Amino acid sequence: MSRDDQSVPEMRNVPIGIRADGQRDEFDSMGTVAVPADRYWGAQTQRSLIHFSIGSDRMPKEVYRAYGYVKKAAALVNAAADRMPDWKKQAIVQASEEVIDGDLDDHFPLYVWQTGSGTQSNMNVNEVIANRASQLLSGTLGTQKPVAPNDDVNMGQSSNDSFPTAMHIASVQTIDDHLLPQARDLASSIEAKAGQWKDVVKIGRTHLEDAVPLTVGQEWSGYAAQLRACIAEIEHSREALLALALGGTAVGTGLNAPQNFSHDVATQIAQLTNKPFVTAENKFMAQGSLDTMVRAHGALRGLAVALMKIANDMRWLASGPRTGFAELLLPQNEPGSSIMPGKINPTQCEAIVMIAIQVLGNDSAVAFAGSQGNFELNAMRPVIINNMLHSTRILADGMEKFRTFCVDGTELNRRKIAQYVNESLMLVTALSPVIGYQNAAHIAESALANDQSLKEAALASGQVDEKTFDSLIDPLSMVGDGVSGA
Repeated sequence: MSRDDQSVPEMRNVPIGIRADGQRDEFDSMGTVAVPADRYWGAQTQRSLIHFSIGSDRMPKEVYRAYGYVKKAAALVNAAADRMPDWKKQAIVQASEEVIDGDLDDHFPLYVWQTGSGTQSNMNVNEVIANRASQLLSGTLGTQKPVAPNDDVNMGQSSNDSFPTAMHIASVQTIDDHLLPQARDLASSIEAKAGQWKDVVKIGRTHLEDAVPLTVGQEWSGYAAQLRACIAEIEHSREALLALALGGTAVGTGLNAPQNFSHDVATQIAQLTNKPFVTAENKFMAQGSLDTMVRAHGALRGLAVALMKIANDMRWLASGPRTGFAELLLPQNEPGSSIMPGKINPTQCEAIVMIAIQVLGNDSAVAFAGSQGNFELNAMRPVIINNMLHSTRILADGMEKFRTFCVDGTELNRRKIAQYVNESLMLVTALSPVIGYQNAAHIAESALANDQSLKEAALASGQVDEKTFDSLIDPLSMVGDGVSGA
């Protein structure tokens, strides 16, 4: 068909007609199906709603919006290759842009639990765009004229290459636009606290027992370094998601796609999204496996692990106020108990721990699903992208709340910290090079047994005089060079 064919009327927004029973007929290769007349989807979407109404988990809207880029890019490339007239391209492009903008979100109702290739969600997109484009061109909904879901919107594509492409686009956008900014902001906030407290000496703890001193700044610098390492790993794993399967069609060979289609659509998607997407070098890997998604979610798992460590440390260090460690003073955001007046709990920390637990569970599902590829297709795609986007969203939102309502407002209980330093027995470690490990150990044991201060027990031992003790037991001299560590 020539691109110069301008026989279809100018685009206009024709209202959707609703018959008396609120339905209209749509058809596919298996026959006719009644669908709600006020929705753009067609027969295959309706069949999926009938056969797969399982639970309440719906395919994430981010997938459909990403699919909007796929369909828009394909229409542009197909029209440029004279496979589609310009008027049809324009209608598909406009409908695709409405999908991208979220204007048609209500027309994507399918459940996560569907065909493992994502075919039903792909057809949901094809049907919605085809009906919306036909409406713009004064066509009648349900006739697949003048725009057809398979022959036009899906031209040069298969669910087998378009769905993983949409998975990658949605994942990269969510990582770039939500997760990484929040992770960087949280790391910066923790780094600011580390700098603020770089000279505050405290007692360290190993095996949940007292250890030698360090500064609060050093401790918090460790948290920040954990996050920075996680960010770097996420950025690294994200790079593999930039390779797109589109153009491989059914099994990776590119059957029914025109020459250079894979490169051209990847270029279009890169331009439309302003992300450096490229065509995958090996479409058989891109479609037969989901390894890149598994690795990307593995990086999210690493972030969850780090956040759990930080949140757990903070809630333990804030425990009290009278019978816990009470070193940290967390913001008091809301009452903590329905029965105990005045009780305040470390709720933001608890939320982060629960988020981390959920992400670890999601990662197990993603890894297991990633192992289930068979021959030229991994048919576990919906569960992987659902977990990927779920993890990304809750991590990003959780880090924002954790930073805003916990980290930024956290203060030190300097009196309690100083008390622990003064009472610590592990400062005796500084005596060990002078009087020997065994003698130092006996001093600590005696101090604990007799409820003495370390100094009292040291002087009573006769192993060290007061001048030597005072010169060696200086907590500030034991912490190395501040925030950067020893």
